[in-house]
Amino acid sequence: MKSNLQIISGKYRGKKLVLPDMARPTQNMARGALFNMLLEILDFSKPLKVWDVFAGSGAFGLESISRYNGAQVVFTDNADSSVQTIKKNLMSINENAVIEKTDAVSCIGKFGKDADLIFIDPPYAEFELGMFFVKKITNIAKPGAILIWEFENNQNMPKINDKWELLKDKTYGRARFLILRKQ
Repeated sequence: MKSNLQIISGKYRGKKLVLPDMARPTQNMARGALFNMLLEILDFSKPLKVWDVFAGSGAFGLESISRYNGAQVVFTDNADSSVQTIKKNLMSINENAVIEKTDAVSCIGKFGKDADLIFIDPPYAEFELGMFFVKKITNIAKPGAILIWEFENNQNMPKINDKWELLKDKTYGRARFLILRKQ
């Protein structure tokens, strides 16, 4: 699908991204603002391990590859069209990453324990899936891990386990982002 989605900054700045069918990607401006907030939050002393959970186009993970030297990125999605789109987008920047067609909750133990940065953006119609994912990863994520949870801004503030520190709560258009740090 043709789009205006692109990588915002870093070594692949301006690179256009393709979208899977029925995608609702995080818009360029919101993604750029999120990554700017992360500059003051993330520890860049070592290469980051990033998990783009409900990856869709892979824009979040691709932005991480572009911005963070040596970032190790895992993309997961259960839709064939998303997996194929991520592969195309990775090939266009000539980078490697792990891509798995899988249910996000089923691989929390595999990818959640080592991730430094976790981005979850389940379909807006499945707010409960996001809540379930955060609940399940709470006892698996390592201390200091950063979790960004995107959901529709008309949702009430979810109850967050006290093992997570709320660092930021921002709204951009119809998207609301919680940035959480594991205690």
